[in-house]
Amino acid sequence: MSQKDRLGTGGRINRAIPLTFTFNGRTYQGFQGDTLASALLANGVHFVARSFKYHRPRGIVTADVAEPNAVVQLESGPYTVPNARATEIELYQGLVASSVNAEPTLENDKYAINQKLSRFLPAGFYYKTFMWPRNMWPKYEEKIREAAGLGKAPEALDADRYDKCYAHCDVLVVGGGPSGLAAAHAAATAGARVILVDDQRELGGSLLSCRAEIDAKPALQWVEKIEAELRKLPDVTILSRSTAFGYQDHNLVTVTQRLTDHLPVSMRKGTRELLWKVRAKRVILATGAHERPIVFGNNDLPGVMLAGAVSTYVHRFGVLPGRNAVVFTNNDRAYQTALDLKACGAKVTVVDSRASSNGALPAAAKRQGVTVMSGAVVTGASGKWRVSSVDVASLSNGQVGGKLQTLPCDLVAMSGGFSPVLHLFAQSGGKACWNDEKACFLPGKPVQAEASIGAAAGEFGLARALRLAVDAGVEAAKAAGFAAAQRAVAPQVAEAVEGALQPLWLVGSREAAARGPKQFVDFQNDVSAADILLAAREGFESVEHVKRYTAMGFGTDQGKLGNINGMAILAGALGKTIPETGTTTFRPNYTPVSFGTFAGRELGDFLDPIRKTCVHEWHVEHGALFEDVGNWKRPWYFPKNGEDLHAAVKRECLAVRNSVGILDASTLGKIDIQGPDAVKLLNWMYTNPWNKLEVGKCRYGLMLDENGMVFDDGVTVRLADQHFMMTTTTGGAARVLTWLERWLQTEWPDMKVRLSSVTDHWATFAVVGPKSRKVVQKVCQDIDFGNEAFPFMSYRNGTVAGAKARVMRISFSGELAYEVNVPANAGRAVWEALMAAGAEFDITPYGTETMHVLRAEKGYIIVGQDTDGSITPYDLGMGGLVAKSKDFLGKRSLTRSDTAKEGRKQFVGLLTEDEQLVLPEGAQIVAKDTQVSAVDPTPMIGHVTSSYYSPILKRSIALAVVKGGLNKMGESVVIPLANGKRITAKISSPVFYDTEGVRQHVE
Repeated sequence: MSQKDRLGTGGRINRAIPLTFTFNGRTYQGFQGDTLASALLANGVHFVARSFKYHRPRGIVTADVAEPNAVVQLESGPYTVPNARATEIELYQGLVASSVNAEPTLENDKYAINQKLSRFLPAGFYYKTFMWPRNMWPKYEEKIREAAGLGKAPEALDADRYDKCYAHCDVLVVGGGPSGLAAAHAAATAGARVILVDDQRELGGSLLSCRAEIDAKPALQWVEKIEAELRKLPDVTILSRSTAFGYQDHNLVTVTQRLTDHLPVSMRKGTRELLWKVRAKRVILATGAHERPIVFGNNDLPGVMLAGAVSTYVHRFGVLPGRNAVVFTNNDRAYQTALDLKACGAKVTVVDSRASSNGALPAAAKRQGVTVMSGAVVTGASGKWRVSSVDVASLSNGQVGGKLQTLPCDLVAMSGGFSPVLHLFAQSGGKACWNDEKACFLPGKPVQAEASIGAAAGEFGLARALRLAVDAGVEAAKAAGFAAAQRAVAPQVAEAVEGALQPLWLVGSREAAARGPKQFVDFQNDVSAADILLAAREGFESVEHVKRYTAMGFGTDQGKLGNINGMAILAGALGKTIPETGTTTFRPNYTPVSFGTFAGRELGDFLDPIRKTCVHEWHVEHGALFEDVGNWKRPWYFPKNGEDLHAAVKRECLAVRNSVGILDASTLGKIDIQGPDAVKLLNWMYTNPWNKLEVGKCRYGLMLDENGMVFDDGVTVRLADQHFMMTTTTGGAARVLTWLERWLQTEWPDMKVRLSSVTDHWATFAVVGPKSRKVVQKVCQDIDFGNEAFPFMSYRNGTVAGAKARVMRISFSGELAYEVNVPANAGRAVWEALMAAGAEFDITPYGTETMHVLRAEKGYIIVGQDTDGSITPYDLGMGGLVAKSKDFLGKRSLTRSDTAKEGRKQFVGLLTEDEQLVLPEGAQIVAKDTQVSAVDPTPMIGHVTSSYYSPILKRSIALAVVKGGLNKMGESVVIPLANGKRITAKISSPVFYDTEGVRQHVE
């Protein structure tokens, strides 16, 4: 297989090990040591991607983590990785990658039509369009969502393993370039424990991409020497293929180490990624700098690359990205790229925006026969799938003028200066400071025990950077308690004189920015200079607002290349300086980190137990589907013959209403309360009085917090004069017990009362429905179940199916019902006896979903669903449960002005005009005559808390809280939905079924 742009010699690749890979269905060849990007360039593949919004052809721009264009989908199935950067993917045998954001193929992308529609898709277009007609929004939304995103999220379960570890060190050095190596070596030889983190497979950083000399020898020999010495030291850890992505308080740095991504899928064993949490006494940031692109017309064409990236591909990978190159620069360093290309036999023309430079590199380039056009700029590039020419004009006093000159080319190497990588420094709490001379932000005063060195500190010259790096390493070790035995000596570098950089943020155009060729600032998201100027004209002055309005820096590269240019263009439009305009926030993560890294290894069940009732296995055997309620697995519904949720719930509801059903209610919290002061405690905890509750009777109670808001509810039964059993909601059992204990231990330690959680001691089965009495009578002969002998809200002791039982006549459905409580070890036997006894009545086990429907038909609340911590008993229409003659927790708060004011949200029912339409829970409610505006806030008067279809009523019902709702019975309200529909409903009593409550007293 031909690698037509591979140089015959050179590069840090192993030509003895060829590797085949597939890109967009075509097979290519590279070598061990290549990245996917370098291998594609070696094979002459420049058009590799489409941009996000306009779907313009895009090529490889960089050779590092800042790559905005060459984003690919890697592998497939359980090993697929979306939005991987080709510049970061190490080539391996059999690698399979494809372009993203192109449908059906890269060359024939149907969304390329967006290029012709670009005038209708400026910055913020989605805030201004698709507003009319309103009923078309669902169609608009469908298409917008279809076009959104880049790669495809994995559909299969991740087959890889992830793990984490913790480390402490004296000195953490982030960055394995020349400065990082020098600092780590100086600190380690002083005796400090050192961890060196670098995101590449090999150390060296920028030295891998140039022909520099250190100590009069090739720089890479120095790298190999320093690395070998570091690896011999016992207290040095080198983490390659590792990225420090976050810097937290107290010098905690999070690092992700990629252990197997460079291997073929079939060879990957063990952990794929390891999350390191490193706590260091001192941190040294040697994170380098990103080269900036230059903003000019069509600067996004494939073949337009950063100058430094071109040198990297030449030196490190032995690839020649172009044979007729234009190097466009405002600084001396790009001349090294010109020399590198010239040495490979390419034709090179340098377009330098500066009138002149006294640096050594421009002089060397001219001696080598490189054509230099000073005081000139590239105004635009031309080409379809790859750059084919550029237009060059003169630049004088910042103004573009003169006659355009067209230069044929197949490569543009641009360099607009360098921006230190300040992400970790900013995350540590440091503030960036603008430097006019270097035209970039530099790290300011450290906030934590940290130092920035090398290019990260704006030291772009190798000699000075190494000297300061050695000093930083020595100082970090000294601060950690290690003094060097002998003075560290910095390596010697003979460095040439360098001319001054001339800032160039935007190449002026002879046409208005909005009408000429697009000048891109953010390549991935298609943010152009015109977009930023438009945002400024529309009143956006904060750089954070402009970022969000234009989507600048929102891509996978997070603005590493374009944000500084964008800030400068915004500053110019606002008549401000760059430091006055400011920077956007540097948030973690520095580069994308897989979700698996944060999730860690699959541990199975956690120490926090999954709680199951004593009849759980019976439910499993009979096909129940479960839902999690707190720690409990509760049957959700019991499908039969392929029923879906709605069909099963309809059958279960009708069975309960017309015959008999059975619910496993063992998960309800149960607190055993005993002692002389038991009644006193209940009086404090509940709003209603408990002194006169007789033994054998049950009472429903509301529990409030200190703010007077409903905290929990439940039924408590008096078992003896000083003995009660309190029931709580399933999810609130631990919370309520803790609440009771807190008050007993802190405020009422003198109370003589003992609390015990007995939830797991008892199995509780609710037998519910008109035939429930007949069922329980068949398995319990020592209790008289007649209405007079066993009235509603009472309990009896007896024997059920041979087990001692507490039977309560209470109901959460409005039907005749009995709660049978037996010791948990007898639970399954009693359950099966009840099922057998009810067989002739077609007894139906039901789950939590049916329980919710049944209680909603009767208007019973569920704490946490119909309440939200801001609801009082009066809001629920339960003022009758609030005692006037006794004190209780939260009582005083009920008299606060805000709590007692009119117009509070109150608990009501809702009946929709369309009886078959079920409202979404959480939907907002507005007054009937309210017009929903896309601009002005819409006043909401409430929201839907519970919503179901009622099989017995053959219509939808809903519960809600509405401002002043108890005084609005019969009034109509509107529920606007996300799809633009407006649903009309009438406010009603929350009791929809059996409003007189006769069914639970049936003979």
